[in-house]
Amino acid sequence: MEHVFFADGNPKRIAWVIQTLDSQVEQMREQAEFYLNKVNNEQAKYIAFHVGIFWGIGNFVIKNEDSINVMLDLKSMFEHFANNTEISDSFIQTRSDFIKKLIAQRKLHVKYHLIESNKNPASKLL
Repeated sequence: MEHVFFADGNPKRIAWVIQTLDSQVEQMREQAEFYLNKVNNEQAKYIAFHVGIFWGIGNFVIKNEDSINVMLDLKSMFEHFANNTEISDSFIQTRSDFIKKLIAQRKLHVKYHLIESNKNPASKLL
């Protein structure tokens, strides 16, 4: 199955949207107390990506070997995932490692796309 995945976050909230064929799942959460107002916007986007993919797998929206078009509205995040560029932020690197492990464990076929921020439906949920 093919999905389109969007995620966004800020120091207070995270959100993600998973579009599949003719359905769309929208989720928003308050930032975990441990991270609340302690992470920056870039770090929050990585948290949203990690939690959203994990949630999608756990709720059987995303299944083993599915294809996912991940839509990213932050150029540095796109470059990191699409071109494997290094990240100096250890917090982000840890989230990235978790995301990559989930993708590998579930044998997901992922393509990354850079989009404009105003085209990210997850942003509207924050």
